Amino acid sequence: MAIRYELLKTCKQSGARLGRLHTPHGTVETPVFMPVGTQATVKTMSPEELKEMGSSIILSNTYHLFLRPGHEIVRDAGGLHRFMNWDGAVLTDSGGFQVFSLSSLRKITEEGVSFRSHLSGEPLFISPEKSIEIQNALGADIIMAFDECPPYPAEREYVKTSMDRTYRWLERCQKAHRRPEEQALFGIVQGGMYRDLREESVRQITSVDLPGYAIGGLSVGEPKDLMYEALEYTTPHLPVDKPRYLMGVGSPDALVEGVLRGIDMFDCVLPTRIARNGTTMTSQGRLVVRNAKYARDYSPLDPACDCYTCRNYSRAYLRHLIKAEETFGIRLTTYHNLYFLLRLMEQVRAAIREDRLLDFRRTFFRQYYGSDEGAPTRNF
Repeated sequence: MAIRYELLKTCKQSGARLGRLHTPHGTVETPVFMPVGTQATVKTMSPEELKEMGSSIILSNTYHLFLRPGHEIVRDAGGLHRFMNWDGAVLTDSGGFQVFSLSSLRKITEEGVSFRSHLSGEPLFISPEKSIEIQNALGADIIMAFDECPPYPAEREYVKTSMDRTYRWLERCQKAHRRPEEQALFGIVQGGMYRDLREESVRQITSVDLPGYAIGGLSVGEPKDLMYEALEYTTPHLPVDKPRYLMGVGSPDALVEGVLRGIDMFDCVLPTRIARNGTTMTSQGRLVVRNAKYARDYSPLDPACDCYTCRNYSRAYLRHLIKAEETFGIRLTTYHNLYFLLRLMEQVRAAIREDRLLDFRRTFFRQYYGSDEGAPTRNF
């Protein structure tokens, strides 16, 4: 197989997992947060900066790269790693989520999905085979099976039909995969918020022997307690010796809670998206640096942080840049937010190693959210 997961330790206090993911482009310490580089770039960040802050794996998006510049161009450039000058690991999602979320005019059949480009309105079609063809051309270390991600809420009958189709599509993806020794294909568990369907989907997806498995269809608008409940009756049925990836999750509390429920890999656009309007994550909680009260605040964004932004620039300066819509301000807040989550996962790994993750959770939540229970609502 293209990758190998090594389980190093299970936390005695919490049951959380510490591991290593060996890929063709380096070893990834898990649990890990993956910055999202949707269009072969993590917004405003250079590959050198990502390495500097400690990132070992990033995510890119099949749908967007299919639309532009086109997967053939990336292939002819030598693949994503060479195209974007990134020598760490790369994961590409299947494009399925974007097909379903960005295109209101779509038609789902057993063969695949017909839709219109959100850029040009051009009619397009992606099948399981096409998704794998694109991802084989992009050359990521880890690729995802094409799946249907049902919305929340959704009727049981629809979720069941969608889940069964996702399984049939996985079998087609495996058959279409042309580079299994270089690229690891992950299957995706679906099933909505229905326990029996989630458990059935796990049985279906894990019946196909793959290097790893993802959990999809969560963090799509449901309250977090429902997401955590779904994880609790899903992850125990996943193979112990394979990595587990929770798709689209990146708030600090959800990362910690996901790790407590057996997750190894996470990704989310949250840290880069909120950075663009001046919202930042600090050791004492969320801080919106564009607010007027920071106009004469010459202290670091987070005095407890040693990132490039906090070592060199004040809240007053960051507020000025964000208010003036200067790109440098977005670069600095983005750098800080990504650094914060990467350091959070580093702290989580240390807590697992030292059998104290529940203690870490309690302390972190009190400092960040002012509560032992994490975020008071479903939102960041």
